[in-house]
Amino acid sequence: MPRRAVRMKRRAVRARHDPALRRMQLRPGAYELGKRGVVRFDWRDPYHLAVGLSWPRFLAVLVGFDLAVNVAFATLYWAVPGCLTHARPGAFADAFFFSMETLATVGYGVMAPATLYGHLVAAVEIVSGMTFTALATGLIFVRFARPRAKILYADRAVVSRHNGRRTLMVRIANGRASLLVDGAARLYALIAERTAEGEFYRRIHELPLVRVRIPVFGLTWTLMHVLDETSPLVAYDPARLRADEVRLFLAVTARDPTLAAEVHDMHDYGADDIAFGMRYSEAVSVDEAGRPIADLSRVSDIEPEDRVAGDAPGPGG
Repeated sequence: MPRRAVRMKRRAVRARHDPALRRMQLRPGAYELGKRGVVRFDWRDPYHLAVGLSWPRFLAVLVGFDLAVNVAFATLYWAVPGCLTHARPGAFADAFFFSMETLATVGYGVMAPATLYGHLVAAVEIVSGMTFTALATGLIFVRFARPRAKILYADRAVVSRHNGRRTLMVRIANGRASLLVDGAARLYALIAERTAEGEFYRRIHELPLVRVRIPVFGLTWTLMHVLDETSPLVAYDPARLRADEVRLFLAVTARDPTLAAEVHDMHDYGADDIAFGMRYSEAVSVDEAGRPIADLSRVSDIEPEDRVAGDAPGPGG
């Protein structure tokens, strides 16, 4: 194994066990970025924290916070016996369930505050419950209302000849049953380089596409970058892609008319995800009525470029 690969593997192992390193993923199981000196859960920005959590974590935090508040108020009721009518003396369960009924503003008429202390605690809990309900409702609405793109990406980018020119291609597809409009895409290459002084750094190069925008994104769209003398990847082969740790980043934006909102998405490809001498298999066909039909299960299918293949023309490219 080359020394450079060994060093990279050692750094990756150390990073996984470094508690001070915060990792960010562009997508699950893909390219990771690391940061030190940042906090994963910044409690000073609770809104961003709540919206950024995954659904399982968000629901776990919501339930945990609700239980913690109920336990706190139940302790206040339990600490002063006699402040609740029909509550068994010393029964924490009665105090806890009364707290849950009060926090949710649902009273069954069995237990009720019996003293001034009980009424004061119940009043504070009712206000807290209304605030908690309002905040939880707003956060859940925001999380549901966030527009999300459902764009499918080919598992691998390909390099083949198109119109006689060597071309880098990436195929994407609209995974929704509805149309996306005013689609735009940008392709970038992250390349490890060294300066004349021997300093190592990574530079991002924008790769010009043959077609950057598409008015209607209905089926598939094959993005193409010509590997001519102006391309930063013109002299690259699979071995050099690995040596220079080249990684492609594809950013896609479009407008979803159903949601009346713009959606964004990003995908990345490593050096091993770029297939040379291959092209995408046909994924769009035409039915008896002359309508183009896309088979989204074939978005990632590739074949040698010397075979006769290519997407049938249709909406989305």
